[in-house]
Amino acid sequence: MSIPTEPVAAPDVVRRLAGADRVVPVWANELGGLTFRLDPVSDAVPVSEANGTRRARYVKWRLLSAAHPGEADLADEAARLAWAASYTPVPRVLEHGRDDDSEWLVTEAIDARTAVDPRWIAAPQTAVRAIGVALRALHDALPVADCPFTWSVEERVARVLPEKADPGTLARLADAPDLVGPVVCHGDACAPNTLLHDDGTWAAHVDLGRLGVADPWADLSVAALSTVWNYGPGYEHLVYESYGIDPDPDRIAYYRLLWDAT
Repeated sequence: MSIPTEPVAAPDVVRRLAGADRVVPVWANELGGLTFRLDPVSDAVPVSEANGTRRARYVKWRLLSAAHPGEADLADEAARLAWAASYTPVPRVLEHGRDDDSEWLVTEAIDARTAVDPRWIAAPQTAVRAIGVALRALHDALPVADCPFTWSVEERVARVLPEKADPGTLARLADAPDLVGPVVCHGDACAPNTLLHDDGTWAAHVDLGRLGVADPWADLSVAALSTVWNYGPGYEHLVYESYGIDPDPDRIAYYRLLWDAT
């Protein structure tokens, strides 16, 4: 996943949703899925119930033909966002739609920056500590007993991609560690999915398409690893410190292997 560096043509449905508003491509994944920001330049954007001001919107769009078994369905993401919104800051769902070829999800923008915004790339210690604090707050806030969604080892292993299902990997994945927790996990706790206020405190989480009950290390291991991808080496320990937990090498290794395989 990356910020587009070349011009991106907005699909027809995105242009329709935008109306007169400015369409800005902000994210692209390796399967052709795209995310656009619709910046308000007219009355096309609804008034926010929170403060009476117009907010930008985000549109996630993907081709149905490009989906694979490990990718979150946008209808599932809409359901998870709607559930989580009662307990923790997440984007408000405005619309989910689907046609013969594609599907899309429209959410209201949150007044905050992703943890991989250039401002926070330049201040990695602040960003990484906020990621750990935010993940702990998410795990503490979401009620396991009331969560209708799961992200278990068993269901994830069942979706291992064929090209990654070599015998050695499968044997290691079959030897799962005992479940710790559990908590309601984010499901994609990489650095870009934490939003920060300008003072460096966490603001919200986005991209909750895999949210579900699981071992907290399923999130922690990937959150720490993603700091290497986004900020360089030397910051992983800050995720664990700010979360308030000591590293568990065995669980870290297992859940990173599972992440890579699925």
